Amino acid sequence: MTVNPRTLASAGVLLVALTAAEPSLAQKQGGILRMSHFDSPASMSVLEESTVAALRPMMGVFNNLVMYKQDVPQTSMQSVIPDLATSWSWNEEGTELTFPLRQGVKWHDGKPFTARDVKCTWDLLTGKASEKLRINPRKSWYTNLDDVVVKGDYEVTFRLKRPQPALIALLASGWSPVYPCHVPPRDMRSHPIGTGPFKFVEFKPNESIKLTRNPDYWKAGRPYLDGIEYTIIKEIATRNLAFFAGKFDVTSPYGVTVPTLKDFASQAPDAICEITATNVNRTMIINSSAPPFDSRDLRRAMALSLDRKAFIDIITDGRGDVGAAMLPPPEGVWGMPPDLLQKLPGYDPDVAKNRAEGRKIMQTLGYGPDNRLQVKLSTRNIPAYRDPAVILLSQLREIYIDAELEPVDTVQWYPKVMRKDFTVGLSVTEAGVDDPDQQFYENYVCGAERNYTGYCSPELDKMVDRQSMEPDQEKRKKLVWEIETRLAEDGARPVIFYPRGGTCRQPWVKGLTIMVNSIYNGWRFEDLWLDK
Repeated sequence: MTVNPRTLASAGVLLVALTAAEPSLAQKQGGILRMSHFDSPASMSVLEESTVAALRPMMGVFNNLVMYKQDVPQTSMQSVIPDLATSWSWNEEGTELTFPLRQGVKWHDGKPFTARDVKCTWDLLTGKASEKLRINPRKSWYTNLDDVVVKGDYEVTFRLKRPQPALIALLASGWSPVYPCHVPPRDMRSHPIGTGPFKFVEFKPNESIKLTRNPDYWKAGRPYLDGIEYTIIKEIATRNLAFFAGKFDVTSPYGVTVPTLKDFASQAPDAICEITATNVNRTMIINSSAPPFDSRDLRRAMALSLDRKAFIDIITDGRGDVGAAMLPPPEGVWGMPPDLLQKLPGYDPDVAKNRAEGRKIMQTLGYGPDNRLQVKLSTRNIPAYRDPAVILLSQLREIYIDAELEPVDTVQWYPKVMRKDFTVGLSVTEAGVDDPDQQFYENYVCGAERNYTGYCSPELDKMVDRQSMEPDQEKRKKLVWEIETRLAEDGARPVIFYPRGGTCRQPWVKGLTIMVNSIYNGWRFEDLWLDK
């Protein structure tokens, strides 16, 4: 097994083997990329889904106005490049963002792409269109968007209510594809039409997703692959065994656990594996609208019960990270430094002291050894959720809370938490972009679609707006850390830990870059090729 030194060194993993830099090779046309896939999504509609189980295979079907450079592991404002737009520019006040658009681009059904498609997409996302999305997870990204104005067929301007420099970062996300005006949202769920390098072929729930090469792609010579086949296998061990048997070129990205890497060393010695940060933290979600969890003190006690190091040691063999709402450095651009982080409630390394404080709070609320709080702990029924949920059960017992595990299938999971049909759960906070605007507007402001816990603080919402308008990154960081402190003090959505995950590929897979600060932005695959 060959191990990537950059990513493993940052994870603190012993470097088993090093390889010389690969020589520059001419890209080869052809071949089907075979990948294992960790779960079966509810639909193929990226705008309506919340899981990378939908986004990863669909990102290559679409284009964005702008995108993150696919060969740069750390996404940032500096790695944004044009896609369907040819460039972008701001007005002097920072309230209008204008995009000239590419000409000659066609949808997969042969119809021309125009500025009207861009307007239709964002009218859908903001709820202005006559057609409606069934679920709109990222509507909160665009609360500051006043209108999208079309000028002819090949120019659009995003008009904002106030300055928002990071809007460009949101538009570059894999979650921000342009949809066609002429295809209704219901059809996009079952047979999506895009402008991207790959065309959708079929989705068989719990079996497979297949794509084929778009021969009319507007980027000459791309993609190199003839197609991609994703085989859905939910259990990690089964996926690994299939890779060892030669059935896959790439494992389900980030889906190889650190403890199983030794199996790859013995069973697939030629495989190239790398362990990277994911920016998908494991989070305790507490329904603040369901008594007694509307008590800030109770939520604080629950946060104080957490032994984050135990989660990291058990789940990731010690290769995870402790952080707050934003991914910690060095992979994270915005995360709190360790000295500030340890001052937050529950982040003191002295777990016994934290739990003693938590039990004291619980006793003031009327709970104790003879009056324990009984709850159901809901979680998505896949290993990445289920395994840490079992540990969380045991840790909550330390502060007089007895929880019963409730596993929920993926198709039901997102609707369940969005309608707040739970009391306590273990979820993930899926950072579509490593940027505070995405994190805070999507998950924490009052009324956001994915504010699963129902946390609402008008004062915090004003703090979020203030950081969003700040153009200076260092000043913005300080505002972000103030927000993180407030969220931790309120027990809004206690972050447990940030896992690291492994991706293994066969040596003939070329041009694959694994992103280190978001799992949602690196799957265009138009530059990936097979050297065999």
